[in-house]
Amino acid sequence: MKLWAALYGMIWVVLIEFLLAMKPGLPTAFLYLHVLIGFVIVAIAYSNFIGLRDSRAPGRLKRTARATFALSILMVFLGILLFLNLGSNWSLPLPTVSVYDLILFLHIVNAVAIVTQAAAVAVAYDMWEEREFDRESEPGRIPPAPSPAVAGPPQGPRGSA
Repeated sequence: MKLWAALYGMIWVVLIEFLLAMKPGLPTAFLYLHVLIGFVIVAIAYSNFIGLRDSRAPGRLKRTARATFALSILMVFLGILLFLNLGSNWSLPLPTVSVYDLILFLHIVNAVAIVTQAAAVAVAYDMWEEREFDRESEPGRIPPAPSPAVAGPPQGPRGSA
């Protein structure tokens, strides 16, 4: 799979993961599906990080992809704590908030961070790969999308075999 497709694919996999986890009280099979997709996200995050690391992409993209992979690993640990129901009986000084609730909050915040960073990396890599930053546009105007070349050799890494 092409790197740009894997970068965008991760966004959709994380979105599916969000949708799967949104409704509490679903059958246990959904919990195990959530866990499975979580591990798929870790694998995709690792693959994307390695793909970017081994490319000529700008350093910021490589660092962001590395951070996204690290957050996906953190999600596994937070997910294990949630799966074990850790802290559900331990109250925090806040009313009706348990340690479990805090772990769940961190799990959700990290999931949002992952999808946000994955989207940022995908778009930035796509723009870098297409050399879109080399073309400026006039202030106050939104130029149309470039049309594909009618004939001639393929343009950029996507067109090459």
